[in-house]
Amino acid sequence: MPHHTTTLAFDTHGPGLTEITDEVTAWLASTGIETGLLTAMCRHTSASLLINENAARAVQHDLVAWLDRIAPEGSHYLHDDEGPDDMPAHLKAALTGVSHSIPISGGRMMLGTWQGLFLAEHRARPHRREVALHVAGE
Repeated sequence: MPHHTTTLAFDTHGPGLTEITDEVTAWLASTGIETGLLTAMCRHTSASLLINENAARAVQHDLVAWLDRIAPEGSHYLHDDEGPDDMPAHLKAALTGVSHSIPISGGRMMLGTWQGLFLAEHRARPHRREVALHVAGE
């Protein structure tokens, strides 16, 4: 069974969600894998990956606002080595997760009609983030 790996890099613009479905889809197509399993993993501790609705921008806004309420910035954290957004970013990544396994059929991710793959930036300033991809199949 063939295996393919790569790492894609994305520039974020501060807190928010960046849809990466198209870039992952393009790489997947280049592998020639028709049936298999794709694993996507964010290589950072203050950013994460989400599969969620990609049609209504309000969903993305509401998700970010909810995460800010659950893990707000403040002086109540011991870990603040890189500023007040440091520990909340780690908590948000822990809550949302850094990897997903996605079935592949017909050479495409088996995402639902309104689903997309998003890179979630949890830090206050822009970053360059990497997402590692691995697909195994035939």
